[in-house]
Amino acid sequence: MTYTRYAIYYTPPPGQFAELGARWLGWDIATGQPVGTPDLDIVATPRRYGFHATLKAPFFLVDGVTEDDLTCAFRDLAQNLAPVALEGLEVRRLGGFVALVPFGNTDALQSLAANCVTRLDALRAPMSEAERLRKTKPNMTQAHRQNLEKWGYAHVMDSFRFHMTLSGPLPKDIRDRVMAQAEAHFAPAQIVPLTISTITLVGERPDGTFKSIEQARLRDPQTGAAK
Repeated sequence: MTYTRYAIYYTPPPGQFAELGARWLGWDIATGQPVGTPDLDIVATPRRYGFHATLKAPFFLVDGVTEDDLTCAFRDLAQNLAPVALEGLEVRRLGGFVALVPFGNTDALQSLAANCVTRLDALRAPMSEAERLRKTKPNMTQAHRQNLEKWGYAHVMDSFRFHMTLSGPLPKDIRDRVMAQAEAHFAPAQIVPLTISTITLVGERPDGTFKSIEQARLRDPQTGAAK
């Protein structure tokens, strides 16, 4: 299959949490197929990306680098990252949209994301002027602008915030209802506590939808054991 861009996501391993996320969005990123009957008024914006948290935002490959090169680098990255134990995830409003976000200490999670950004960046093509214009927002901070120029994405390093998007921008009068629906939907999943033990290489297809290419288990570089 031909992909236009690639990204590194956290996607839940096969199981109830992954299934609930796929049904909520109406898109199974593992198979690259629609599923269920989602409320498209709520999930139309995040649906094509699948149920995930971004660790390295979508990027084009630099000239001369192949998908096989990226896959090898991705596997090596996973072998050198330790799993991250979280107290759990909770439904929360972020600005105008709803997401699952971690609570408790997230220092190790910040480090995991930073490693995904930096260790694969040599494979990322420089931003085109069209990308730069599309990604530059009027309200960006200086830190965001610096991140965009250096890493191709504004919300990395100190500006990174792990979140699994559940909606697009919502009118104020329905946000509480959507949050309640999300809390009920994900209640059966084991997300308190939660261990981030895998990372996923995903590709964007020509139609703009994202599909998992490979999921790799993280292996603690100090113990050599996969979690």
